[in-house]
Amino acid sequence: QVQLVESGGGSVQAGGSLRLSCVASGYTYSRYCMAWFRQAPGKERERVAKFDTYGTTSYADSVEGRFTISQDNAKNTLYLQMNSLKPEDTAMYYCAAGGYAGSWCYEPSVADFDYWGQGTQVTVSS
Repeated sequence: QVQLVESGGGSVQAGGSLRLSCVASGYTYSRYCMAWFRQAPGKERERVAKFDTYGTTSYADSVEGRFTISQDNAKNTLYLQMNSLKPEDTAMYYCAAGGYAGSWCYEPSVADFDYWGQGTQVTVSS
């Protein structure tokens, strides 16, 4: 049983920052793969950042240099620090966790993840 709970979303002006948190429970894979996705109305769900057992990270081109994914193992929490926010970042942000990590985690897609949080809304105004 896995439960992911996101928090930290909100409404900010362009140029502002937010820090999203995802608290995971029941996720006990020794080799894990987790990611942050976002989805705006009428658009496909997009992976914005991922993090695996080894600390390997990757970012969507649209957020690289502005967003940072990290984790705190002691707190079972995944974070997404979002800086220099733009209106185009407005979306529902989801935390996702996959099964035992393998090569699929290098550039994982939506279908690769088994568990999802409920989402937290981020709205950026200009």
